[in-house]
Amino acid sequence: MTAFLIADGESGGDGPRSLTTDEANRLAITRFRNYQAQGRAVTITVPGTAGGVTVTGSVDYRRKVGYGVVHGSGRSESSDGLIQWTPTSVRVRPMTDAPAHAPASPPRSGWYDRPLLSSGSALDTSLSIALGLGGDRPDNAELLPQNGAAWWGRERVDGRWVDVMAGPSSPDRSGTAGNVRYWIGSDGTMYRVRVSVGSQPEPVVIDFDTHTYVPVEPVPGTTPAR
Repeated sequence: MTAFLIADGESGGDGPRSLTTDEANRLAITRFRNYQAQGRAVTITVPGTAGGVTVTGSVDYRRKVGYGVVHGSGRSESSDGLIQWTPTSVRVRPMTDAPAHAPASPPRSGWYDRPLLSSGSALDTSLSIALGLGGDRPDNAELLPQNGAAWWGRERVDGRWVDVMAGPSSPDRSGTAGNVRYWIGSDGTMYRVRVSVGSQPEPVVIDFDTHTYVPVEPVPGTTPAR
């Protein structure tokens, strides 16, 4: 597969190779770091053959809820508007002139509810992946290399050097090691994730700290997840 990297144009390393103990430990805690932070500002770039979609917003990793603004290109322009999602549901508010950033307090009306699709939608898969990048405990650092996790190199992201690591195979799907790449700092902080999704020609890219994190407020009339 051709690497899909978005960086400052500098890279180093001749991976893939096995993770060192330090690298395995940082990969093991990277989702826990997001949980410790409560939430992170994210930009989710979802490719598509007829036009891509970008979600700019925030994810609360304690409550498992995301909120932001959607901008589409090509045929996906009809997706423009506000969005709030949980592991099971999506609320959308279409807008013909969507702002660059979602308002801190969601509007009180104009929302439409639907289930979050478990398959068949690159957007919904991407939203689900974004929510899953936080965990209330570290992963098992010893098992990561055994299940295919590896070091691929170093990249500069927003002026800082980070390690690029391939994630392990999914517990329920062998042979999927490397489908997820993580850009991880020296303290285990996650700065970028790239995921191969279904039959999409290009991977989904989730960038962190692209803007100021704004705590996620529930859409009026909904009960926040606990």
